[in-house]
Amino acid sequence: MKYTLNEYIDKIKSLPIKSKYTKEEILTENFLIDKDGNLEIYYAPHNEYINQNAKVFIIGITPGFQQMSTALATARYGIEKDKSLEEIQYECKVAGRFSGSLRKNIISMLDEIKLNEALGILSCDELFKDKDYLLHTTSLIPYSVFSKGNNYTGHSPKLIKSDFLMKYVYENISYNIENLNEVLIIPLGKAVEEVLDNLVNKNIIKESQILRGFPHPSGANGHRLVQLSENKENMIRIIKDRL
Repeated sequence: MKYTLNEYIDKIKSLPIKSKYTKEEILTENFLIDKDGNLEIYYAPHNEYINQNAKVFIIGITPGFQQMSTALATARYGIEKDKSLEEIQYECKVAGRFSGSLRKNIISMLDEIKLNEALGILSCDELFKDKDYLLHTTSLIPYSVFSKGNNYTGHSPKLIKSDFLMKYVYENISYNIENLNEVLIIPLGKAVEEVLDNLVNKNIIKESQILRGFPHPSGANGHRLVQLSENKENMIRIIKDRL
């Protein structure tokens, strides 16, 4: 059930070389992995590289269309330049991880809870640049999920109640945890936290690893700054204890 770049090389080669794609270009049978009712799962190549030395592990729900497009464009360019699979997987990770406004919001909120100070860096912006050896990222579901053609947000259906989606979660997070040290896990929002609770109960991760209270960074989450303020001091304390 694990899908990798090696299986998709020829399909990615069929794409034009460009910096981003339209839905018509990549939400196609070539990249469709699975479907169930209104839910469709499409391949995206940026959750294959694992940074085994990371101290911080950020987990989202699923890559959105923008991340999928960025990662595929990066892979297409890497294939054209005859780069190795390992190089392409890493470059897809760098380009696609929480790309766009999500990344900007994550960095701002991580600095607000002083993660940068705990890691000895000026800003968490560095985690996405030359200090990325401190960071590992993934999504609960490593591939892009759409509900009625829109980015899946963890609701409708609720992720924890969807056997169809949770089978991907169990496989992906188990694989990541097996390849990491006991990192600090930062779930992006309550929907991810809820799934992590399930993984704690199944002994896949440890309760002590989870930084609770970090808001989902989406601009659509209008309460994220209020939530951050409410949970800030507790998160700062946990970070100091863990790092």
